[in-house]
Amino acid sequence: QVQLVESGGGAVRPGGSLTLSCAVSRSIIRINNMDWYRQVPGNERELVASFRAGSRTNYTDAVKGRFTISVDNAKNTVYLQMNSLKPEDTAVYYCNAGGFYPWGPGTQVTVSS
Repeated sequence: QVQLVESGGGAVRPGGSLTLSCAVSRSIIRINNMDWYRQVPGNERELVASFRAGSRTNYTDAVKGRFTISVDNAKNTVYLQMNSLKPEDTAVYYCNAGGFYPWGPGTQVTVSS
């Protein structure tokens, strides 16, 4: 069974940057379909960024131009580069493929001055 483990979160000031990593426990042959989500307590999980075959990417409007999703198949890892962070980016961040795999523990991102 595939396991997902997110890491790289932390506390940063507005305008700062973080790079999140999502380690996939075993090779899925090739990662062609993976997303990053975020969730604030009391709210539903929100889709933030998507990676699809052919290196096609898509982002929610709130993060366009600031976040970048990428995949390293040699390392079975999915990344989310987050720049120009804002307080409203504060959330627990998760990776998954539309909920197909068991959810990992997530990684907390806190943006505050």
